[in-house]
Amino acid sequence: MRILFVSAEVTPLAKVGGMADVVGTLPKVLRKMGHDARILMPYYGFLADKIEVPEEPIWEGTAMYQNFKIYNTVLPKSDVPLYLFGHSSFSPRRIYYGDDEEWRFTLFANGAAEFSWNGWKPEIIHCNDWHAGMIPVWMHETSDIKTVFTIHNLAYQGPWRWYLEKITWCPWYMEGHNTMASAVQFADFVTTVSPNYANQIQTPAYGERLDGLMSFISGKLKGILNGIDMNFYNPANDRYIAQTYDVDTLEKRVANKIALQEEVGFEVNKGAFLVGMISRLVEQKGLDLILQVLDRFMAYTDSQFILLGTGDRFYETQMWQIATRYPGRMSVQLLYNDPLSRRIYAGTDAFLMPSRFEPCGISQLLAMRYGSVPIVRRTGGLFDTVSFYDPINNVGTGYCFDRYEPLDLFAAMIRAYEAFRFKDKWYELQKCGMRENFSWDKSAQEYIKIYKSILA
Repeated sequence: MRILFVSAEVTPLAKVGGMADVVGTLPKVLRKMGHDARILMPYYGFLADKIEVPEEPIWEGTAMYQNFKIYNTVLPKSDVPLYLFGHSSFSPRRIYYGDDEEWRFTLFANGAAEFSWNGWKPEIIHCNDWHAGMIPVWMHETSDIKTVFTIHNLAYQGPWRWYLEKITWCPWYMEGHNTMASAVQFADFVTTVSPNYANQIQTPAYGERLDGLMSFISGKLKGILNGIDMNFYNPANDRYIAQTYDVDTLEKRVANKIALQEEVGFEVNKGAFLVGMISRLVEQKGLDLILQVLDRFMAYTDSQFILLGTGDRFYETQMWQIATRYPGRMSVQLLYNDPLSRRIYAGTDAFLMPSRFEPCGISQLLAMRYGSVPIVRRTGGLFDTVSFYDPINNVGTGYCFDRYEPLDLFAAMIRAYEAFRFKDKWYELQKCGMRENFSWDKSAQEYIKIYKSILA
C-alpha cells in the first residue's frame, strides 16, 4: 500500500507533543512490513540545521493563490521518504503560534492535497490533527484516494467554517462548523491514540462540544494505543545517560540518579526520593493540581523534584517560585532538551503525570521503559497503559488516582513516597514497568487492518 502521512510534527525533526513520535515511528514500522509509507511535513526554518535538504525542489504547485515547493529528503536514521512543504510562512524558526497559524496550516493541507493529486499519488492519506483536517473533505470525491484521520488532541480543533470560506476552497457538500468537525465526518476512518480516549470523547466531559458528533461517527471510530521506538529509547545503549543498564542489571541505574543530582545542583543522595516531570506546562497536564500540593509534599518529605518543559507563562512562574523555596531539592528547567529528558527518565525514581485528560501520553511509556515508576491519573491513555501496583500479588506498574482532586494526587504521591522505602519491592515495581512491551508492531497491525478495510 502507498501511504502518505501528513503532519505538522515529526520526530526527531520537529516535536512539541506526542503526535511527532507517532508520525516519526509508525511509517518506519510500516515500511519494514512491506508498505510504501512516506511523510509530508512543513519545511520549518530550523530544519536545514538538522538535515540536508536538496536546493532544487522535486515538484512545485499553487494553493490559495500561493506558490509552494516540495523538497525530497529522507527521515533521519531510516529509509522513509520525507517531503517538505516549502513556503515563506514556515520560514520562522517555530512550529506553532503566531497570528497566521490557522492560515499557514490550512495552506499546508491544501498543498498536501495538490501534491497527492498531481505529484506522488498515495492510496491512503493518513491525516494527523486539525492541521491536515481539510484533506478528508477535499478527497471526498476522489475515489482512488482514501483518508484516515487521527485525533491526537480533540481540544485543538482548527479554524472555524466562516474563516475557512474566506481563505480556501470549501466544497458545496462540506459540513461541520470547524476543521476538526469536518475532518471526522468526511474521513473514511477516524482513530484516536488510545482505546479509552475513543470512548471518553463520546461523553460531554471529554468531547470538547463534539461528543454528539463523535457518538454519531462511532461506527468508523477506533482507539489504537500509541507505541514507542523500543530501539531509539533503550537504556541498554542510550548514549545520553551516564550509565547504561537493563532490567537484569537494574542495580547499575543508581549511577544515573547520582549524575542527574549533580547536573541540576541537588544534594547527592541516592536514598532521596527523586520525582521527575517532563511536560508542556498547560492546564491539560494537571498543573493546577500540582500547584496545590507540591509545596506541601516538598515541605513534609525530603523528596527531590525536577521539572522539564515550557508552556503557559503563569505555570512557568509559579513552578519557578516554588523551586526558590527548596534550593538543592527542586529544579525547574524551562526548556526543551531531549538529552536531558532521557537523563530524567533514567535517573528519577518516580515520574509525575496527573493529567486532566490525556489522549495517550508518551512520557509514561518512556518512564516505564527507563525504570521510573509513573504516578498518573486514570484517564485516556494513562488508564490503558499504567495499572495500579498491588504489592501483595506483585502486579501493576505504577500509582494511580481517579478523581481530578488535589487530595487524590497528594495521596498517590505519598503512597509512592512511602513505598520507596521498601527497596526490594520498589525494584520489582520498576522491573514490571521495564518488562512492558510498548513497541509499535501490534499497533501497526491494527492500522494495516484499517487501511485494507477502507481500500476494500
